[in-house]
Amino acid sequence: METSLGLFLLSAAGVSLSGVMLPGPMTAATIAKGYSDRHAGAWIAAGHAVIEIPLIALIYFVGQSIRSAQADKVIYIVGGLVLLYLGFRMFRGTRETPGAVGGLPASSLVTGIVITGTNPAFYIWWATAGAVLVSGAAKFGPVGVILLAVVHLPSDFVWSEFLSVGTFESRRWWTQRVQRIVFSVCALILAGFGVWFCVKAFP
Repeated sequence: METSLGLFLLSAAGVSLSGVMLPGPMTAATIAKGYSDRHAGAWIAAGHAVIEIPLIALIYFVGQSIRSAQADKVIYIVGGLVLLYLGFRMFRGTRETPGAVGGLPASSLVTGIVITGTNPAFYIWWATAGAVLVSGAAKFGPVGVILLAVVHLPSDFVWSEFLSVGTFESRRWWTQRVQRIVFSVCALILAGFGVWFCVKAFP
């Protein structure tokens, strides 16, 4: 059964938003910057996009040159398994509190570029789970890939800005209880999409 463009973009939004909520360097850097800069998250997300947009284009063009039914199957299986692993990792991290990161660049924009460009997990995500999204978008042509970027990038922006504004306004709102609830829901979403991707590998 073929997936419609609307349903695909909805699933892409879910994977993107839940993926960006994973505790990691970007989350920690955003919280650290948020203590003194209310809108640090927006600038960090912009720096993140500087690295991410060319990478999406690269994955699309490379994928077009090697695309086959067998390659798509492998991408879906590997991507699905990675999402399942990330969901499991998020469940395990629900009791941890992201810490502040010192020694960051003065500019939040540069921080976003540096944190993204030097984070191996970022490239692993796009080489696996992200490749699934690009592969799915490619079925709708270049327009599908552009729409994927339009859906994905705001997820980074909204979450990062939410973190920095929340941190700036009050350090105490991010209680362990709130974190457990948010990360547990995201973990279920990631694991659910992981199962779905694995199933889609065998139409």
